[in-house]
Amino acid sequence: MTQLAVGWIVHDTHVVASANIARTRHDRRRGMKAFPDASVPLVIDHCHWVHSFGMRFPLDVAYLDATDTIVAIRHLEPNRLGLPVLRASRVIEASPGAFSRWGLAVGDMVAVRDTESDMSE
Repeated sequence: MTQLAVGWIVHDTHVVASANIARTRHDRRRGMKAFPDASVPLVIDHCHWVHSFGMRFPLDVAYLDATDTIVAIRHLEPNRLGLPVLRASRVIEASPGAFSRWGLAVGDMVAVRDTESDMSE
């Protein structure tokens, strides 16, 4: 298993969560199946469609466009196929209710900051 990048999900200059970032094809394909639960969100770049086949827990999924604006938030039960969101260029998979707990909704802009690249600046 490769080591995922670690980052932060930021909204209005506030860090709302730390997150794993799946950048390789292998990590994107595996998604949250590699984890025992959704306690740490997973950011999947280059993605507009997710499924939960092989998952043991439900997810909430935020779909972000090229400007990192949330264009949809969907709930996904285990072993389901989500509908594609063609405007999306990345997704954030999180525990159910996470986006509302973080105060995020459709139309909000977020930033995903890679801790490794931010530390080197």
